[in-house]
Amino acid sequence: MNNLIAQIEKGKPFFEKISRNAYLRAIRDGFIAAMPVILFSSIFLLIAFVPNIFGFTWSDKAVAAIMKPYNYTMGVVAVLVAGTTAKALTDAFNRQLPKTNQINYISTMIASISGFLLLASDALKNGFANGYMGTKGLLTAFVAAFITVNIYKVCVKNNVTIKMPEEVPPNVSQAFKDIIPYGLSILVIYAIDLVIRQLIGASVAEAILKLFEPLFTAADGYVGITIIFGAYALFWFVGIHGPSIVEPAIAAITYANVETNFQLLQAGQHADKVLTSGTQMFIVTMGGTGATLVVPFMFMWLTRSKRNKAIGRASVVPTFFGVNEPILFGAPIVLNPVFFIPFILAPIVNVWIFKFFVDTLQMNSFSVNLPWTTPGPLGIVMGTNFAPLAFVLALLLIVVDVLIYYPFIRVYDEQILAEEATGKAQNDLKEKVAANFNTTKAEKVLAKATPTKERTEPINVLVLCAGGGTSGLLANALTKAAKEYDMPITATAGSYGAHREILPEYQLVVLAPQVASNYEDIKQETDALGIKLVKTEGAQYIKLTRDGQGALAFVKQQFED
Repeated sequence: MNNLIAQIEKGKPFFEKISRNAYLRAIRDGFIAAMPVILFSSIFLLIAFVPNIFGFTWSDKAVAAIMKPYNYTMGVVAVLVAGTTAKALTDAFNRQLPKTNQINYISTMIASISGFLLLASDALKNGFANGYMGTKGLLTAFVAAFITVNIYKVCVKNNVTIKMPEEVPPNVSQAFKDIIPYGLSILVIYAIDLVIRQLIGASVAEAILKLFEPLFTAADGYVGITIIFGAYALFWFVGIHGPSIVEPAIAAITYANVETNFQLLQAGQHADKVLTSGTQMFIVTMGGTGATLVVPFMFMWLTRSKRNKAIGRASVVPTFFGVNEPILFGAPIVLNPVFFIPFILAPIVNVWIFKFFVDTLQMNSFSVNLPWTTPGPLGIVMGTNFAPLAFVLALLLIVVDVLIYYPFIRVYDEQILAEEATGKAQNDLKEKVAANFNTTKAEKVLAKATPTKERTEPINVLVLCAGGGTSGLLANALTKAAKEYDMPITATAGSYGAHREILPEYQLVVLAPQVASNYEDIKQETDALGIKLVKTEGAQYIKLTRDGQGALAFVKQQFED
């Protein structure tokens, strides 16, 4: 098993390089920026149709009124994502360009949205608006964004622009500078639109869906979901944030399938699309990647080691809400050979069972988007519109995951107990002594850094992770400790990709382990702004979240090194 893990780890640099790909990042960051729209719009679905389950039905007029905000938010989400994806890709390209010659992201957003409308609308037939403005048009939104930003990049790098005299105000000069790249983007996209319509008699958006339909159908099968969701866990096990690699490739279809399922329900048909955002968040990663919802409870109640019990107690609350880094790095589970099999197997078995419920037992799949922090069992029930079988499914998954993890947790607990019984306790004592020494050292750092007349400047710390959950653990610990020790430190949690506009407000950026591979990318931004940047490792990060005083010392140390 150790040899297998070692072989997998050899591929880590390659997969980290993939996760840093500018186009994958742009897709992911574009979705993150649009997530408030997606989550907000789902509220109206619940209001409009959940009462049907309990025998209450709104009138058609009331349904139309309730659904209007949904139609003009989620109904045009592809339009919005075309702009946010262009913005994210523009930011990535700007990091490679001189500061004096940057791409105007406002202009690329406008051009991308304009181009998307050309590719997706049926203006030649049925008017401006149609179904491709929503989730069905997401793939087209990415195409429009990539074409647009690349054309802008070529024009900016080669100074293909209209130059104005120095006396012209900068904002006016910028408008003329953007005319050529904007015009070229629209003309290229319009040419593509005309060619596709001439060849197949359909819009580009419709053609793209037809092209990828066989792939999406295959991905919805047992083999497809096994490969996709097995990769989530496999990458995380070796310390690579799996969703950064896998999710951008399937994001468009997962959200489109939620919309399709909803439409099937409205038509009185079976909502049978398995590959959805809800499947990922509440079935495959119930309690976090590796389907670890049950693990902290098992550590608390089924192990004999004091260490394992303590880890379980410390991890149970965040894991319940989908933030499982405390158990992943605290146990540890990541890179621990004992947990390799259950960590990969549990998510796969979960999605197999879910597919069986949908395909064979005719349970409706997910038709509502919910926040990823929704507890897994509740997310299953609500996301499937309170399908009766969803209650059975949620309970069954918990039982199955317990059975999968149980023998491996027992083996691991015996290992820890054996260590304690064969003299490893002496090493623990030495570690405690070293920890006390380090704590004393940390206290000295804190004492030196206590606000004085000479130094009273506040330090604003931005902690970044993939979704804003893990970063909250450290940000909260820092905020609480700073208040307790009256230190001029404030901390904010954020998600990588949604941080660029607020960077200038901070003096220190801390990368959580799941986004540590982005260090070189973000360093270009922080160096340009004179901001300190530090990345953390798993066990180190979890320790800081549990030791507020040590976290303060860690922050102060960054300004003394």
